[in-house]
Amino acid sequence: MRIGKLLFLPTTIGVLVASSDSSVVAGSATANLQVSATVSANCTISTAPVAFPSYDPIVTHAGANDDGTGTVTITCTKGTAATIGLGLGGNASGSQRRMKDATTDYLNYALYLDAARTTVWGSASPNLLTPAAAPDKTPRPFTVYGRIPSAQDVPAGAYTDTVVATVNF
Repeated sequence: MRIGKLLFLPTTIGVLVASSDSSVVAGSATANLQVSATVSANCTISTAPVAFPSYDPIVTHAGANDDGTGTVTITCTKGTAATIGLGLGGNASGSQRRMKDATTDYLNYALYLDAARTTVWGSASPNLLTPAAAPDKTPRPFTVYGRIPSAQDVPAGAYTDTVVATVNF
């Protein structure tokens, strides 16, 4: 019986050695996992008010316009083309923008695309600002050039208006 036990021992060791090698027992397979995302074209818009110096209809602005500036800032996804429009405001009469005091008095003004104040900034082509496509996501400020024409005969008071700025992309 001793010989039978001796033969059994090497066979058992051989089975244990063979089963401890995982490459012999297990298989493997691979597959590709696709990953995707969609980057949306998007823009945001913010403004800083057009600040006019005090309008003096008697002396300073009897013969000179009152000019001021503000800012429209857009932030767009890289490569996004956009246009920026400015509405007529809440007190317009036809295409004339007007600020209103606390009663029924109006002070005419205009907003322009250019520093020379020759092209009115509006809400439809050709009076939209059309900047180059966004080079990156950095905010881009654009100056709004305002003008109150000279020689308006208006009472003293605080005049205001609200203009809607819109970015289309």
